[in-house]
Amino acid sequence: MAEHEGSVRVDSWIWSVRLVKTRALAAAACRAGHVRVNGERVKPAQALKPGDEVRVREEGYERVVVVRQLIRKRVGAVAAAECLVDNSPPRPPREFVAAAGLRDRGTGRPTKRDRRELDQLRGPN
Repeated sequence: MAEHEGSVRVDSWIWSVRLVKTRALAAAACRAGHVRVNGERVKPAQALKPGDEVRVREEGYERVVVVRQLIRKRVGAVAAAECLVDNSPPRPPREFVAAAGLRDRGTGRPTKRDRRELDQLRGPN
């Protein structure tokens, strides 16, 4: 694994260190505002440098990592783990995530009140 001087695109880096499955998904996440570098929303071509804090939001969960080393090519999981410091909070249990949006079958369309209660359960996204 070679360390690169200069800069690396944020979409390329989050794909290289295995935070997302494909480079296209990485770019789409940046465009949708799900990726933040040092608290700021970024475009896919934003340059990273060592020490930057990268936040990648997934469904109901946010990964918080600090860039330790810049890489351009996708590497194995062990090598990828050496390129970042993972400060992510623990994942919520699967039962909790799945239960937040379930409704009984046959209850019909949610009312405005039901919708507000569901949004409150899910929290800010």
